[in-house]
Amino acid sequence: MTNKITSYLDLAKRLAREAGMYALAEQKKVLQIERKTNQFDLVTNVDKRNEEFIQSEVAKIYPDHEYLGEEGASTKTTSGIRWIVDPIDGTINFAHGLPIWCVSIGVEVNGEIECGAIYDATRDELFSGIRGGGAFLNDTPIQVSKITDPGLSLYVTGFAYDIAKNEGKAMERFEAFLKRGLLVRRLGSAALDLCYVACGRFDGFFENDLSPWDSAAGKIILQEAGGKLTQYDGSEYSIYKKGIIASNSLQHEMMTEIVNSV
Repeated sequence: MTNKITSYLDLAKRLAREAGMYALAEQKKVLQIERKTNQFDLVTNVDKRNEEFIQSEVAKIYPDHEYLGEEGASTKTTSGIRWIVDPIDGTINFAHGLPIWCVSIGVEVNGEIECGAIYDATRDELFSGIRGGGAFLNDTPIQVSKITDPGLSLYVTGFAYDIAKNEGKAMERFEAFLKRGLLVRRLGSAALDLCYVACGRFDGFFENDLSPWDSAAGKIILQEAGGKLTQYDGSEYSIYKKGIIASNSLQHEMMTEIVNSV
């Protein structure tokens, strides 16, 4: 199985890079932009093309594997192996020409994320992780930060498209961090947020409303980099549930206390 997981990761890395480079080239052209269910939830022709491309390439090599993509592509089989894909994580940034977006591909085997790849084409940064084998940035090992002092730390969060509804008290949780004088950023790509915690650029990340494709690849990358992920209540993190706290592990208890102080 180890050899198979390595093969899955190699394919995920190749497809993430190819899809990312395609998106970077297309971003310079006139994009076709549509709205989804929410007026601020956008999708472009590149999102759709990348999803079709990744799904078809996986199916060529592993026709019995399942697929779950943000733009609606979904197949079910009895293989127990699922590719979980965000063809462009950070579509709003992408559509506006803001260079904070990526392609994210995670591979789940019998309910566990075993490997994943996230490619940021604007910086040519390929993050990857494989269970028991470490986490990497462009094939160089990465680790979370060793910072314990919140005053020396940088955190990141995200909001749902329908933030005006403020479900899960996202604004109050954000405010709770700010009231303690902590530095918090909001980039607009949960997959990159997790990667940036994994490589030490951020010390922690929290968000109320994620979908499986937002965190599938980032989950294994952060874990292999020495980080910690839980649900808001401290239970084991699942990509299929809402609410995530991700940290360098050294500040997890503090972050959990702040998130739950609301």
